[in-house]
This record gives sequence, C-alpha cells and structure tokens, in this order.
Amino acid sequence: MHYMLMICGDESAAEHANDGCGGWSEEMRARGVLRGGGGLRPPNDATTVRVRDEQLLLSDGPFAETKEQIGGFCLIECADLDEAIEIASKHPAATYGTIEIRPMYVP
Repeated sequence: MHYMLMICGDESAAEHANDGCGGWSEEMRARGVLRGGGGLRPPNDATTVRVRDEQLLLSDGPFAETKEQIGGFCLIECADLDEAIEIASKHPAATYGTIEIRPMYVP
C-alpha cells in the first residue's frame, strides 16, 4: 500500500526545517519503505490556482489560512496502515508538529 505522509507544523516548526530527519530517512531507505519526499518552501512562497467559470484565479500564499501548514512530504510503501503509523511515529516532526497519513490511489 502506498501512503503520503504530510508533515505539518506551525511557524515555530520552521526552525526544525534544516535539521534534517535525524537519520529517519536513512533508516526508512534501509527498510525499503521510503519512495520519495521533500521539504517545501514557506507558505508565503505559495501560489494558489483556481479555475471558476473558465476564469483563472491566482492568489499568493497558501490555499488554507490556518496556523499549521504542510512543510514537507514523504511517500512510503508498506503493508498496511498499522505499519504506516509506526513509520510516521518515528519521524522527528511527530514530536513538534503533525503528520497526516493519507492512502494513495495507485494505478
């Protein structure tokens, strides 16, 4: 099963952005579950795209006005949700932010 881990945090999480993952990525690569991922630039660098009534609407900044924003993501492949939870719980961001686990549609 493929899952996306969305790494979320508030503005204070930015101080952790350059800390890396403290060996988490290396451990998950060695286990054969990490398929990809990366960090995102801050939400104020985002551009949001919408099309309504055939009109392109662009806005600066993130889609949602919330305190927590997605700061990065990881793509993992594992047996089931229980394993995905175990993997996410080991990510350093789980100690200062939130990790949302989402199953993916895979053709």
